[in-house]
Amino acid sequence: MSIYKSGLWTEDLDRIIRAVPQLERLEGKRVLVTGAGGLICSALTDVLLRYSETHERPVTVYAAGRHLEKLKERFSKYLQTPFLKLMFYDAAADTNDMEPGFDYIIHGAGNASPDRFMKEPVETMVTNFNGMLQLLKYAKENETQRLLFISSSEVYGKKDKETPFREDEYGWIELLNPRSSYPVGKRAAETLCASFAGEYGTDAVIVRPGHIYGPTASENDRRVSSAFAFQAARGEDLVLKSDGAQIRSYCYCLDCASAILQVLLCGENGTAYNISNPDSILSILEMAEILAEAGGVQLSHTVPDEEERKQFNPMKNSSLDSTRLQQTGWEGCFDAETGLRHTVQILKEMAGQTD
Repeated sequence: MSIYKSGLWTEDLDRIIRAVPQLERLEGKRVLVTGAGGLICSALTDVLLRYSETHERPVTVYAAGRHLEKLKERFSKYLQTPFLKLMFYDAAADTNDMEPGFDYIIHGAGNASPDRFMKEPVETMVTNFNGMLQLLKYAKENETQRLLFISSSEVYGKKDKETPFREDEYGWIELLNPRSSYPVGKRAAETLCASFAGEYGTDAVIVRPGHIYGPTASENDRRVSSAFAFQAARGEDLVLKSDGAQIRSYCYCLDCASAILQVLLCGENGTAYNISNPDSILSILEMAEILAEAGGVQLSHTVPDEEERKQFNPMKNSSLDSTRLQQTGWEGCFDAETGLRHTVQILKEMAGQTD
């Protein structure tokens, strides 16, 4: 299935490009995107490629990941263009062969699916730290203009209050739970960014996305928003294995991409920014109801088994305060209902379905 079959996806890309006029500052620049095959970074890569396709001075995008054949398939439309370069990159490796001269680095490689946190907690934690260390060293030695690290809202942990998290507000994380390999690894990588900025003057910024969804997710992604979107697009009924009361900051993948680019170009060195669309803060149940309606399917509830419980995010309310991001001039383009409906529609178009 190719996402480029979807006319709606192209419309959404163009809408995002119009919303981020600062993209013109990347014209003629070389931008490395690690984890380019993932949910967030494949959407971001598509924004940059679509911009280059429609403007006279392109951005040269180095789309990096472990599986080059998958990257070729994902970005097939642009393989013969001069502004897309595919590059092998493994955040778990001790070293990666990287040519000098990248102007900007967007680092999004690493485990992101809860089932993998449980199966590979060591790899999840080590990859977060070592991958970040390699790229920070590269940025320091090559005088990269800016490095952006895609962290996670899970760094906040759990707290008693039910108010949205600000960037300077942290709860607690159970350190001896293997599931914590993900948030603790992200915390350590963030501190490493701040340490390089403080000691060496390396320009590094951090973004903390909330719960990102969209048609760029892998069909094997076990995050509930991704799994439900694919099921709804296939016409399968949805089964929610909780009461769905947990509050999350959902964000369409292209709104997330535009926020990342906004911070890359307008953020303050050494600073972290929540990525949250204030029009998309809702419960898991509300999210599931929108997807079920979009797919014309039924939604029911059941009790999770013990193994499924271990994968759950323990945060009851992980909504994020987006004030700092909005102060850079960013605004979301897609509220929850629009983004979730577009996700199902684009997945249908990718599969050759029509309503």
